[in-house]
Amino acid sequence: MVNDSIDLVLAGMTERGAARAPLHIALVSGDERMNYATLHAAVLRCVAGLRASGIGKGDRVGYLGLNSIDYVILLQAALRIGAVTVAVNWRLVAREIAYIVNDARISLLVTESERLDAIGDVPMVLLVDRPHQVRLAFRDWIAQFMPDPVVADLGPGDVAVQLYTSGTTGHPKGALLTHGSLTASLSQSRLIGEAWSVWHDSDVSLVAMPQFHIGGTAWTVQTMNAGGTAILLGKPEINDIIDAVELHGVTKMFAVPAVLGMILSDPRSTSADLTSLRALLYGASPIPLDILKRSMALFPNARFVQMYGSTETSGTIVYLPPEDHDVAGNVRMTGCGKPFPQVELRTVDIDGNDLPPGKVGEILVRSPLVMRGYHNLPEATEAAFDGEWYRTGDAGFLDADGYLYLFDRVKDMIVSGAENIYPAEVESALHEHPAVRDCAVIGVPDPRWGEAVKAVVVLVPGAKLDGGALIAFARDRIAGYKVPKSVDFVETLPRNPSGKILKKELRAHYWPQDGRQVG
Repeated sequence: MVNDSIDLVLAGMTERGAARAPLHIALVSGDERMNYATLHAAVLRCVAGLRASGIGKGDRVGYLGLNSIDYVILLQAALRIGAVTVAVNWRLVAREIAYIVNDARISLLVTESERLDAIGDVPMVLLVDRPHQVRLAFRDWIAQFMPDPVVADLGPGDVAVQLYTSGTTGHPKGALLTHGSLTASLSQSRLIGEAWSVWHDSDVSLVAMPQFHIGGTAWTVQTMNAGGTAILLGKPEINDIIDAVELHGVTKMFAVPAVLGMILSDPRSTSADLTSLRALLYGASPIPLDILKRSMALFPNARFVQMYGSTETSGTIVYLPPEDHDVAGNVRMTGCGKPFPQVELRTVDIDGNDLPPGKVGEILVRSPLVMRGYHNLPEATEAAFDGEWYRTGDAGFLDADGYLYLFDRVKDMIVSGAENIYPAEVESALHEHPAVRDCAVIGVPDPRWGEAVKAVVVLVPGAKLDGGALIAFARDRIAGYKVPKSVDFVETLPRNPSGKILKKELRAHYWPQDGRQVG
């Protein structure tokens, strides 16, 4: 029912896997192992269930929960009928979740029973866990239907996945990733053609990054596309990561440097057999030399590759290959690497003029990997593009060899442990406290997470408030990873003549002079 045209690469993954090697294990989650034949049959039953529920091309289906096989079934079924999958961040608090569910207009949501109070108004809700007195279990629901093998008429411009990123104005934005952009993302590993980048059906990949992130979803899809085996971890727990690599012979994994540091700190890591790993990709921040040196000893057969990208670019667009890694350190390791084959980069000044090598400016990207835009936000979409070029919001420079180096951010954003945090969202929550007159949220250096969230607060005259109380107040309103880790109280915040807070001036107190201003 499928072919290998660009519009059906995503929709036909499980069908191709079932045809090539029906008994090959596709997914492992806890004690459950599912082969490609069983997975494809479940996908086709889910297709029938979605269609019977009136869900079709362009409709939104949601998933709210830990990494699971059920998410993969729902995603693959939605891809076949042209529905759009919205994976919701389970780390968000109830009001944040409700906003996304309502903004996306999700028609059907698969979730965990413990999260039912956070979902708001959804026409149809199914559960991934135990039977519920009102809600039906997802697997029981799809078992009622006969397999439906028909694939919708799909094109590269059709939206496949809608993933939410933190919002610059207080609300998250739904990035629209298409069948074309995700297919282009998948093809880059083949186009690179380097040993570490090529995927085989014998590969065993570890999906520890959350599937509500592009990293988790793209890593899962990349494994399915190759006909490999994906080991799904509900959460990136260090013990589980070590167990998975040793028990399942993981050959490929993605991790942020902070996670690698925690693996190294775990006493079990020195006795575990981790020799199966062939490619270890990392991102969100450069790897400290000490972490790299010790990780290379811990994973002796792994090639290390740094990654740079975003949700809006369907994941990675720039990579630092293994040959540019050196345990003694080198200049290239302070940057991000070189662009993927189908990625063009420019750096421009404030007026949009191209800059020569070595000059810092905003980084622009032109590539088929770039999103179509933001869901129902035409102004935000227009602001994100300069013609065909996507504005990353990152400031950096290109060297004479085309390697990219980050220096700062044009967008007001913090990256902490691979999570993107927009200060406006945090500031909005802090302003709800009656004692807060003014505040600014910035990222400061953190040895574990790259950056940590800091609030700089001006109190209402006469008000009394300590940092711990304000942090607790914020924790009830926004996800834990967005909550400030520290609070400084000041008399006034620096502003320019138009009233804009000078965050660069605030950050200067915490970051090294004349160095990178990002973690």
